[in-house]
Amino acid sequence: MRLFRFYSGMFVFIGALLFMSCDQETKYGIGKWDSDKLGNHRCVVNVNSTSDFVHAHLDWRRRDFNPEAKNILILAENDSIPIKNVYRHLIGRDYGDLVFEPVNGKGIYYIYYLPNISSGGNYPRVNYPEPQKTYDDVWFESIEISKDSDLKNIPKAKLVEIQSIDELNSFHPMEQIAINSEIKTLLQDYNDRDYLLFTEDRKYPIRMNEDIPLKWINDGPGKKIIATADRGEFYTFQVGVYATNSAISDIHTEFTDFVSGGTIIPKENINCFNTGGVDWTGEPMDKICQVEKGKVQALWFGLNIPENIKPGKYKATLSIIPDGLEKQNVEINLKISNSLIVAQGDDEPWRHSRLRWLDSKIALDDNIVEPFIPVAVKNNEAVNCLGRQVIPGNSGLPSSIKSFFSQEVTDILDVGREILNSEIELNVTDHSGKKFKWESTGVDFINKSGGSVRWNATSKSGDIEMICEAVMEFDGFVGYKITIKSDSDIDVNDIWLDIPFEKNAAKYMMGLGKMGGYRQPDINWKWDINKNQDGAWIGDINAGIQCSFRDENYRRPLNTNFYLSKPLNMPDSWSNNGKGGIKIFDSKKNSVILRAYSGKRLIKAGEELHFNFNLLITPFKTIETNDHWKNRYYHAYEPVEEIAQTGSTVINIHHANEINPYINYPFIRPDEMKEYIDEAHDKEMKVKIYYTVRELSNRSPELFALRSLGNEILSYGPGGGYSWLQEHLGGNYIAAWFVPKLKDAAVINSGVSRWHNYYLEGLDWLTRNIGIDGLYIDDVAFDRSIMKRVRKILDKNRQGALIDLHSANQFNPRDGFVNSAHLYL
Repeated sequence: MRLFRFYSGMFVFIGALLFMSCDQETKYGIGKWDSDKLGNHRCVVNVNSTSDFVHAHLDWRRRDFNPEAKNILILAENDSIPIKNVYRHLIGRDYGDLVFEPVNGKGIYYIYYLPNISSGGNYPRVNYPEPQKTYDDVWFESIEISKDSDLKNIPKAKLVEIQSIDELNSFHPMEQIAINSEIKTLLQDYNDRDYLLFTEDRKYPIRMNEDIPLKWINDGPGKKIIATADRGEFYTFQVGVYATNSAISDIHTEFTDFVSGGTIIPKENINCFNTGGVDWTGEPMDKICQVEKGKVQALWFGLNIPENIKPGKYKATLSIIPDGLEKQNVEINLKISNSLIVAQGDDEPWRHSRLRWLDSKIALDDNIVEPFIPVAVKNNEAVNCLGRQVIPGNSGLPSSIKSFFSQEVTDILDVGREILNSEIELNVTDHSGKKFKWESTGVDFINKSGGSVRWNATSKSGDIEMICEAVMEFDGFVGYKITIKSDSDIDVNDIWLDIPFEKNAAKYMMGLGKMGGYRQPDINWKWDINKNQDGAWIGDINAGIQCSFRDENYRRPLNTNFYLSKPLNMPDSWSNNGKGGIKIFDSKKNSVILRAYSGKRLIKAGEELHFNFNLLITPFKTIETNDHWKNRYYHAYEPVEEIAQTGSTVINIHHANEINPYINYPFIRPDEMKEYIDEAHDKEMKVKIYYTVRELSNRSPELFALRSLGNEILSYGPGGGYSWLQEHLGGNYIAAWFVPKLKDAAVINSGVSRWHNYYLEGLDWLTRNIGIDGLYIDDVAFDRSIMKRVRKILDKNRQGALIDLHSANQFNPRDGFVNSAHLYL
């Protein structure tokens, strides 16, 4: 028996060149087979020999990094049993060489090169089996592979086409890698550049950062963009930055005006989403855009073309300016047609025009929503909102918090119920335990009416200063930013905040590891990253306060069973390396004290410590019993006529159905959704849809553009999950909900981000164009600032719109032991 063994690298290299020189251009297409059993990809080969063995050379250009460790299955056409006599001569990323027995003689054979095994369910574990020896030794000996003959004398199976199960799974053209010899030639041809630029149309999102695609070898580095757009369009395009000689620490971009004769589109109309934008609070972002050596960074650009612009050919220059490296220019030649596009292109998601939604400021204002009323300052001391009142003391911290809600929470009374027993205090003690005595300048109200009221106060004690900045909003939210700083180094024994509740207003409690119910005495809690806990709600039915303690580094954690993938940022000020915590105890003065303490520390001269905290004063609004009880919900996608016969008034449409198939991307079948909702409206029923932001379907056309933003929008994580995610995203993501029937595979969002601006614009589009009557939210992955904007959009476009919350019990280790009611309050 003459066995093939590994030979020198030079022999393999020469063999590779031989096969490459013989290859014709590879064709790519779509096929039909059982992908659950055989995987999503195959090579189609034609055998025109009666030999017992044939050689198939597969120029597959795979993006996965360990193809040699993955099994391959070969089936004859119309057969369901894999061929056993298969010899893997050489399997690599560039190409593969197989010898197999054509059991049915001449004809078509299918080579499935990414078969996988799934555990099934909505959170599948998908593995790619390792190759196993299945061939018969007698058959193998007959091949007579030796160092001298290699594969030259073996009959060839011709590669007809490389197929994927559908377009979504196709690797063509942006995920077919350039092979090493092609990259070597490219780098030699452009060895005078530290980086190369490749221009790309929006039709082909840049998908890889570890490799460059064969398409770029064929196209060559780009110095010019030639494109066509319509009047009124938000036109998007890409530039790929390939860091060939050194890493890039940051990228900046500059533009010139677009000019056509005497007509100009100002350069302010174009932006790069990877280098800046507008965050979810409306503040400008300056993003760091790094590229590792040998890696690719996609830059996405958007140009806002005016509706009334003169058609013609426009020119502009885009400059890519990496830190410390020479800038390179890209010439943009844009032909603007006479056609006027609808909604800037938003009605056609493939255009990627919706990327501008990332920087939206929609509903980002100080307006109020019903039934709330403007916040107002009375007698320059009391801040009032619907049913509640806060009176700041000299320090700026509340000396009184009252609720005017009735016990049934159906009315607002003239006489309020006091929640505090005395003023909230922030105390500092020196190394001996002596309290610093504050001298305050008093409260200065910044504005005294509207959707919010702000006030400031400054207090001093020797070299220590406390700066208090507060805001109260129309729904009863009170946010405090407390800054402690010193003119000299000072050892302090403790810095703590006392919130003294009236004992009769501290009947119930939830948070800090307590599920809820009657408040327990003497709670002693410590900060713990494994727990999604940063405060508690204490109160009675008609009067209470939720307190949460944060600092300037707060980032909303992931919720539900993804919490441990991105847990709570410990607030440095409050947690103080494990020294801080919260105590709740009964006082002798008929009060219950919530004490958030931080422990011993050195305050360095000029250092700023941020002891921020938020208060939510409950209840928020009266319960409208008539409105609550008149609605009857139907939780399924069924024919409208059948639902109407049940007496239901509101239909909740989940995802994974005909009109809303893919999770959190309800824009795929707008016509069908609108037709269904119009029919429901004709029968005086409302329709709400499942639409939230915790996870995003792989069907989103913008997915790879979002990936180019790093972990800003899509959370980094261990990867895995359904095969599509592993094969097209590679790694560095968190696999989320999967619908087997629709092959809908989602990934987790990173928390509150610019994606929430997109989400809000999406909600506006759905209410205006489709007529949805509200939201059915499956857990909430955004904060109250986003929820306010949600409510404003719904009230503007769909009066009487409803919001429902569906929530799991998150009081468990995986979810961080958090009360859902407390988390979403």
